[in-house]
Amino acid sequence: MNQIDWKRKLSSRKFWAAMAGIVTGLAMVFGLDESTISSVAGAVVSVASVVSYIIAEGKVDAAGVRKAADDKP
Repeated sequence: MNQIDWKRKLSSRKFWAAMAGIVTGLAMVFGLDESTISSVAGAVVSVASVVSYIIAEGKVDAAGVRKAADDKP
């Protein structure tokens, strides 16, 4: 069985857009008002941006360290 690559999944904008859609849909089902729904969706998108940035920068930094280690004599 294949394992899920969570780092890649969590840095995907599509994944976070889907999560915002799910959260928004559930908020509508439970009868929250529009301002609360907008706030929650905005929070999900904001967190997604930060998580994506951190993961992407971590990958870039790791590649740089790996390259520097390979270049040492």
